[in-house]
Amino acid sequence: MNFTNEKPFIAGNWKMFKTVSESVDMVKKLREAASALEEAQLVVIPPFTALNEVSQALQGSSVKIGAQNMHWEEQGAFTGEVAAPMLIDVGCRFVVIGHSERRQIFGETDETVNKKIKTALIHGLIPIMCIGESLEEREKGDTIAKVQRQMTEGLDGLDTGQVRQIVIAYEPIWAIGTGLTATPDQAQEVHRFIRSNLAEKHGNNMASCAIILYGGSVKPENTYSLLKENDINGALVGGASLKAESFADIAKEAIKAYEEK
Repeated sequence: MNFTNEKPFIAGNWKMFKTVSESVDMVKKLREAASALEEAQLVVIPPFTALNEVSQALQGSSVKIGAQNMHWEEQGAFTGEVAAPMLIDVGCRFVVIGHSERRQIFGETDETVNKKIKTALIHGLIPIMCIGESLEEREKGDTIAKVQRQMTEGLDGLDTGQVRQIVIAYEPIWAIGTGLTATPDQAQEVHRFIRSNLAEKHGNNMASCAIILYGGSVKPENTYSLLKENDINGALVGGASLKAESFADIAKEAIKAYEEK
C-alpha cells in the first residue's frame, strides 16, 4: 500500500463530463500544477472513454487515475459494464464504488457494493467506497444509523488487512451537486463515527491509518475549514475537479490545512 493519511488525499470525480481531447488537455495542465503539490495525493477519475488516454498523459506523474464504477464479475455477458481487469489494463489504480448516483439512479445496493469491493481488492484496485445519507434521513436523525448500515454491509466478510486497503468517502446525498455543504462540525461528527466504527471492528491501529474523505460540493473556498477537522483526510471532489486550476487550488488548501493540524 503506497497511499497514506499523512498527506491529504484529493480525488476528482468527473462524472459524465469531458471528451477524450478535453480530458487530456485538462490533465496536462494538472500535471504541470502537480509538481508544486507533492504534499498531496491526487487522483483523477475520468469517464471510461478517456481512461486510456488520460493514463498515458499522466505517465511518470505523481497523479494517479481511477474509474467511476466496475462490475463484480471478471468477464461475461454484461452489456455496458466494465470489469476490473479492463481497468487495470488501462492504468487504473483506484475505483469508485457505491457513489450515491449509482445507488439512486442505477439501483446499486450495499450487497452489490460489497461484491464489487471484494473483486476490486482481488485485482489490486483500491476501492473508494461512498456512503452517506439523504436530506430526509438527516432531518429524521438517522444519519449515523444509515452510515453504520452501509459500512457493515458494504464491508461484510472483509478482514482487517482488506479493509485497510479501502478509502471511505462520506458524501451526504443532500450536498452532492446542490451547492450545499455539510458544516465542518457536521462532517467531523460523521467522520469521527466512521473511524470509531473501524476501530471497534478492526482495532485502533487500522482505524488511525484509515483514509476518510468528505464529498459534497467541495470547492477551494471550503476545503481548508473541512480538512482542518481531525478525522477528515481529504476530499472526493465533483464539479470543482473539472478545471485544473480549481482542483489544484483545492489541493493547495488541503495541504495548508494539514500543515496546521
